[in-house]
Amino acid sequence: MHPAMPTPYEKGNHNQTTEWSECIAFYQELAQRFPQVLRFEQIGVSDGGVPVHAGVVSADGVFDREQIKREGRPVFFNNNGIHPGEPEGVDGCMAMVRDLCFEPAKLAALGRTVLLFVPVYNVDGCLNRANTSRVNQDGPEQFGFRGNSRHLDLNRDFIKCDTLNARLFNELLTSWDPDVMVDTHTSNGADYPYTMTLIHTQADKLGGELGAFLRHTMLPHIYAQMDARGWPTCPYVNPVKDSPDEGIAEFLEVPRFSTGFAALHHVIGFMPETHMLKPFADRYESMRALVDVTLAFTVAHGEQIRALRAAARAQDRRRSHWPVTWKMDEQNPSTFRFKGYAAKRSPSLLGNYQRLWYDRSQPWEQDIAYFNHFPADVTVRAPKAYIVPQAWREAIERLQWNGVQMRRLETATTFEAQYYHIVSVSSRPHAYEGHMFHDEVQVEARQGRFTAQPGDYYIALDQDNARYAVETLEPQAHDSFFRWGFFNSVLEKKEAYSDYVFEDLALHMLETEPALKAKFEAWKAANPALLTDQAKVLDFIFEHGQRHAEPEWRRYPVLSIF
Repeated sequence: MHPAMPTPYEKGNHNQTTEWSECIAFYQELAQRFPQVLRFEQIGVSDGGVPVHAGVVSADGVFDREQIKREGRPVFFNNNGIHPGEPEGVDGCMAMVRDLCFEPAKLAALGRTVLLFVPVYNVDGCLNRANTSRVNQDGPEQFGFRGNSRHLDLNRDFIKCDTLNARLFNELLTSWDPDVMVDTHTSNGADYPYTMTLIHTQADKLGGELGAFLRHTMLPHIYAQMDARGWPTCPYVNPVKDSPDEGIAEFLEVPRFSTGFAALHHVIGFMPETHMLKPFADRYESMRALVDVTLAFTVAHGEQIRALRAAARAQDRRRSHWPVTWKMDEQNPSTFRFKGYAAKRSPSLLGNYQRLWYDRSQPWEQDIAYFNHFPADVTVRAPKAYIVPQAWREAIERLQWNGVQMRRLETATTFEAQYYHIVSVSSRPHAYEGHMFHDEVQVEARQGRFTAQPGDYYIALDQDNARYAVETLEPQAHDSFFRWGFFNSVLEKKEAYSDYVFEDLALHMLETEPALKAKFEAWKAANPALLTDQAKVLDFIFEHGQRHAEPEWRRYPVLSIF
């Protein structure tokens, strides 16, 4: 604790987290007292109308983003309070920035590296304080709520951008282009001795030499340093069955999450997850250690990380194929030396079942299976460019917020192009973060000749932000715009029929369309029970016939140019 400006956490009983207004006032005072060290300003507002702030710490007083980028200086980004019920990062960041301001040796240790931070990302949830929303958590005494003012989880919003916060984050990360990001959290899940667990950008998804550097150099260093500081750390505990002793799987963080989103921009991302059952003071101290260790590594290896990121972008420009989904290799796990508690089961007092519990009096340490390899599952041929019709404004805006370079066509232009016919989708039965998310997407690539209109967007993939474009515009990608429902209207037929009229027309179509007749005969053979259902019979003929086909029905509107 610095005597000049203690934080609310430090002034209290180490079981307090700062309120939003205290937090912002703290940074504003620091920025006034140390204008050559800290620049702190509002960058926008939340959906609830609450200001969102960001700060920059620089050892030599250079805060201009364009100058920092021109000089090729490493940037370390610390995001806090995305889930305000997990607030130790909020308090730890305050102390870290305060110490950089007051202690010249710590500031000098930054060297050329610049610290970018968001003190509280989910400001709406931070204002919604209570002590009951986190069922199993040990402190602090009061804390914020996971949802924002629209009852959305911001760590599911980075692609769909339903919130103003997510748009701000997209633009902030794109404009600053940080090299390493730490987004602070607290975890639910199994019981075990570790206070700190760690999610990171999945190395196979990050890809190439950058992914190998993360897996073989950066992660071992972080684990070793955390152990040396008295906070042994393990991978995020994601049991493949019921308990960690049966093995854990690395978290495949798709782009709806911060670390998965960071990968689209070739940013090494970390999501430290302190253990909810540990005291808040321990979670705070381990979080401070994790951020300090990762920042120090970035300072020491910043130039190398920047070179690896540049190489990854250069590789993207030369790709012949793009992976768009990844799948866990279940046959070839590695191992991790894990410390756990004995998992036991006993009869529940609530119902007729066996309940799981962990016996802390029986600790154990052993090698467990660690499933941390995720080879590419679905790969697509790399187009030269995409054509996105101007009608699809929601997709275009998000591409722009993420720095995707595109040009608008000045005249009507005809292209030979590949397009996707949406064969089938399987959607969640209930709303997920405000959308009916498509879990399964089956497509068929087809060729056609199309005329793009003046004002439509041509997106060449020979650019730095190609990966963001590919993983949002390819419909099968884990978190594509299509999966989130941005193109749902193409799944609807716009015309219908009257059965008594169409009955005779359907017979004529079967007589004049041999392909339709063959499909219908196969369908009848496979579905004899449906032949008593007039609607099912006529719908099949209506949907598969050519005479009344709607070309736009199930045609994904984004074109691929080869």
